[in-house]
Amino acid sequence: MTSPPPNAPGPAAPMRPAGPFGHARAPGPAGTSRPASRASCDGKQHAADRAERVLWGAGRHSGGRAVAVLVCSVASALAALAEPAVLGRSLDLLLARDPGASRWVTLCAALIAAEVVLDALVALLTGTVNARSTAWLRQRALARLLTASPHHAARFAPGDLATRLTANATEAGTVPATAAGAAAALLPPLGALVALLLIDLWTAAAFLAGAPLLVLLLRSFARTSSGTVSRYQRAQSAMADRLVEALAGARTIAAAGTVVREQRRVLATLPELAAEGRTMWLVYGRAVARSGVLMPLLVCVVLAVGGARLASGALDVGDLVAASRYASLAAGIGAVAGVLGALVRGRTAARRTAELLALPAVPHGRGALPAGGTGTLELRGVTVLRDGKPVLRGVDLLVPGGATAAVVGRSGAGKSLLAAVAGRLVDPDEGSVLLDGVPLDSVEPGQLRREVGHAFARPALFGTTVGDTIAFGTDVPAPGAVRSAARAAGADGFVTRLPYGYDTPLADAPLSGGELQRLGLARAFAHAGRLLILDDAMSGLDTVTQRQVERALAHDVRPGTRLVVAHRLSSAARADLVVWLDGGRVRAAGPHRTLWRDPAYRAVFATAGAADA
Repeated sequence: MTSPPPNAPGPAAPMRPAGPFGHARAPGPAGTSRPASRASCDGKQHAADRAERVLWGAGRHSGGRAVAVLVCSVASALAALAEPAVLGRSLDLLLARDPGASRWVTLCAALIAAEVVLDALVALLTGTVNARSTAWLRQRALARLLTASPHHAARFAPGDLATRLTANATEAGTVPATAAGAAAALLPPLGALVALLLIDLWTAAAFLAGAPLLVLLLRSFARTSSGTVSRYQRAQSAMADRLVEALAGARTIAAAGTVVREQRRVLATLPELAAEGRTMWLVYGRAVARSGVLMPLLVCVVLAVGGARLASGALDVGDLVAASRYASLAAGIGAVAGVLGALVRGRTAARRTAELLALPAVPHGRGALPAGGTGTLELRGVTVLRDGKPVLRGVDLLVPGGATAAVVGRSGAGKSLLAAVAGRLVDPDEGSVLLDGVPLDSVEPGQLRREVGHAFARPALFGTTVGDTIAFGTDVPAPGAVRSAARAAGADGFVTRLPYGYDTPLADAPLSGGELQRLGLARAFAHAGRLLILDDAMSGLDTVTQRQVERALAHDVRPGTRLVVAHRLSSAARADLVVWLDGGRVRAAGPHRTLWRDPAYRAVFATAGAADA
């Protein structure tokens, strides 16, 4: 694979391949329609606008340091501009054996020293601004990602997210400092051109003859780089995403004997990545090569004209030296190509990072749940759409405080989505959810998460040790509460057999699927509030362990309302209320013994009932 040019984004990963869009038409205002191409252009413009706002925000975050970069860069540029004139004057005075020459030599040395010190400060400040801007972008993007509804965040594949938060955020974080130094980068060549005009019009005219070629070179470089960088970053993201998928499914791949095929799948975008990398190198290399030829040529022309003017007596030796140095500075406008390239890469990366910041955050109120509430849960006309189609349709449900409700139904009926809506992990598109008579979207988020607990079929474990995993949450329970929760979840037995018990590092604790679920249950029990939602959280437990957990849940865990997504007949039979979902609707709700009279209800447990038996 061809490596990208200096400062190009490093290898990362592409998004999952999108399906074909065909000739779809995007809706326009007032019920009209507009071509998909125009909608695409509008989308690109909105993405560009978002990227600009994000970059402005990053720049304001390090505003003082960015201004310092600009000031030091300008001061360094001014010192560089003054140096040829002072050097030329010093040379003339030295040749004339003027006593005042020493002062000019000292001034020349001071300018050189100042330029060195200022350049060092610019380098230090640039690194600081880059680090601060990158950290700001990552923190904002990650915060928005974590505060967005999970189904919105799920639009981005894991590998793609990793690329946006690492490589893309780093590239975008360089823009504020690069932009601050961009004005100073133009100052030496423009100032040198003015100095050439003041020294001698003929030498200036010789240099200006090649200026149009420089402008065309920079324009071509900026225009060609933008599209290439964007495609390179997308290819990076795709490869990273496939790699993450392969690592997550490493056991399945090994068991299926498809290692070679997966290698080919992960590396399928490598030719595209290599092609875009070569293109980036070619664009960059051509710009450098052309400027490398053009710049010295222009300097030679200026020296030739200056030499002729010196021979005719129109110029002094000092003027010729100054003119040659100014011609070199003016020729440095070709270095602006590097600045342009960095800005192009940074703005392209900022668009990808800004897409995370555009995720809609879940809004929260500042209200409070009533003290002493029993956890009465009510859903009123709840409808949830996915891709424009209803998955839950007009759900009306009332679960009395302190009751245990089992949610049952065939696969795809919407059970897990109902649980997510009940705990406000997902907001309904229509309708409302109330806890003890208070709409969940009006409750202060800290109290909401203290009073509504969740346990999942495949819990994600966080924390350094096993004990930290159980304690993980908004409030840190007492050590005794951690162990009590583990006992209630049937986890204390295997945890105490670990090398260091609850202090065993999580990475050193080999866990089966059932043990993983029990730790997830223990975490939920340790933080149990007035509503506890178990989304298929006991599917990995054997029947005996499940019954032990259910008894502990009834007697040892803080009293409150339980909403249990269940597949086993035993779970439904022990519940106070069964909510039977069918096709996203509540087909029936009532005691298990009443619903059992319906053959269609019994058919839901045909497989689960045999397993229980």
